[in-house]
Amino acid sequence: MEEAGELLRVSGADRENEIGGIVDIYQRRIGGPALLFDQVPGYDPDYKVLANLFMSVKRIALTFGLPESTREVDLVGFWRDAFRNPPTIPPVEVETGPVLDNVETGDEIDMLKIPTPRWHEGDGGYYMGTAVMVIMKDPDSGWINYGAYRVQVHDRKLATVMASKGKHGDQLMRKYFERGEPCPIAVVVGVHPAIFSVAGLEVPYGKNEYDLAGGLIGEGVRVIRAPKTGLPIPAEAEIAFEGFIHPDDRIDEGPLGEWTGYYSGGVEQHPAIRVETFMHRDTPVLTGCIPAVPPNDDTFYRGTYRAGAVWHEMEAAGVPEVRGVWAHPAGGSRMWLTVSIKQQYAGHAKQAGLVASQCHAGAYANRVVIVVDEDIDPADIDQVIWAICTRSDPGEDLDVLRNCWSTKLDPRAYPAGAGMVNSRMILQAVKPWSRMADWPAIVRSSKQLDGHVRGKFAKYLPADF
Repeated sequence: MEEAGELLRVSGADRENEIGGIVDIYQRRIGGPALLFDQVPGYDPDYKVLANLFMSVKRIALTFGLPESTREVDLVGFWRDAFRNPPTIPPVEVETGPVLDNVETGDEIDMLKIPTPRWHEGDGGYYMGTAVMVIMKDPDSGWINYGAYRVQVHDRKLATVMASKGKHGDQLMRKYFERGEPCPIAVVVGVHPAIFSVAGLEVPYGKNEYDLAGGLIGEGVRVIRAPKTGLPIPAEAEIAFEGFIHPDDRIDEGPLGEWTGYYSGGVEQHPAIRVETFMHRDTPVLTGCIPAVPPNDDTFYRGTYRAGAVWHEMEAAGVPEVRGVWAHPAGGSRMWLTVSIKQQYAGHAKQAGLVASQCHAGAYANRVVIVVDEDIDPADIDQVIWAICTRSDPGEDLDVLRNCWSTKLDPRAYPAGAGMVNSRMILQAVKPWSRMADWPAIVRSSKQLDGHVRGKFAKYLPADF
C-alpha cells in the first residue's frame, strides 16, 4: 500500500481516543489512505495499529491483484465470477511461522500489552477483533470455519466473542454446548487482507474459507496448528490467541459502535473466551476494520463482494438477464441493494427483487431492494433515484415483506428480543412491461455522438468520462 501511495503513517496518537478519532474522520469519505499508527504512548513503540484498510476501490483492487484503474462495477463482476467458479487452493500445514515469534501460556499471557484502541468514544471497551478471523471446527464433520465476529479484550487472558444468531460461528458453538462440551476457538488479527476479507463473505455452510482464500491469493495459506485446540492459524499472522468457550460462561460485553452507525444496545452478556495461548510477531501490527456511520471500513469492501454474491445467487435461482448489482455503502452495504436487469417478461422485475431480497447473500439485515432497467448504473445513486422518480408508481410497484431475517444491530429490528426480524421493501423502478413499446425517449446523446465528442474534444472532458 505504501508503494502505491495508499498509506499514511501517524505517530504518537493514544489508544484511548486519538486513534479512533483520526480513523473516524478519515472514514467519512471513501478514498482516503490506510492509516498506520506507531509510537502509541504507553506501549512498545514498535507495536503498530493499521486501520482504514479497505476504504478505497484502488486498495481493494490491489489486494486481489486487479488493475489500479478498477471501478466499483468491475469489483462486483470479479466477485460474481469468483462465486460462479470459486477458485480454491487448500491450506498448507507447516511447522512454524512468524506468529510463533512469541508464545505465551498460563500466567505469561498478556493481551493488554497490545495497544488495542477504543475505536469510538462511547465504546464499552477495547475491541481487538474487528479485522478478525474467528476460527472454529464442526464437532461432527471436522469442517473448519472462520468468520468475522467482534471480539472484545477484557483482561490479560479474557475476551468475548459476539456472533449474531444464525451465523456459522453461533451454530457451531451451540453444537458443542448441546453436548455439554466447551467450544474450541482461535482468534487471528493481522493477515493478508484477502485472507481476512473472506471472513466476511457468505460462504456456504460446510465450505472451507481457507480454500477460497488460497484460490484468491493464488497459493495455499500456510497454517500452523494451535497448541491447545489444534485449530489452523495462518503462520504469517501478526497476532493470534486460542482458548475455549464453556457452556453458560458469559460476561458483560459492549457496547460497540456498529456498522449501522448506531450503538447496538448497551452492556449485554456474551460468550467468554478463556485464553490458553497468546501468540504474536516480534513487532505485531493490530489491524482494525472499524464499524461506524456508513460508509465505513467494516462494510464498504463487503459491498462489492456481497453484490457479486447476490448477482451469482440470482442467476443460480434462474433469474435471467441480470446486468448488475450494487450494495449501497450508505446502507452499510447490506440494507440497500440495487439490481439492474434487462426485462424479458411480465413479472421479471418483481421476481428479481424478491430473489435478491431473500437469497442467502442478500437476506441478512436487508431493508430496501430497488430493481432498475439495464440502462441504469446501479452504483450511480443519482441514476437510481431518477429511475425511482420517473419509472415507479408506489401504488403499483411497491411490495413489503414482513418477518425477514435481521439482527439486533439493526435499530429498527422488531420485536426486540423475539427473533430479530424486520420488514423490507421491494420497489420496481423499471419501465412498465405493458408500456415498453411506447415509453418516452430519453434525453441523452447517442453513442455515436459520444464517440465523436470524445475523439475530437478529449482534452476538455473529465478524465473519467
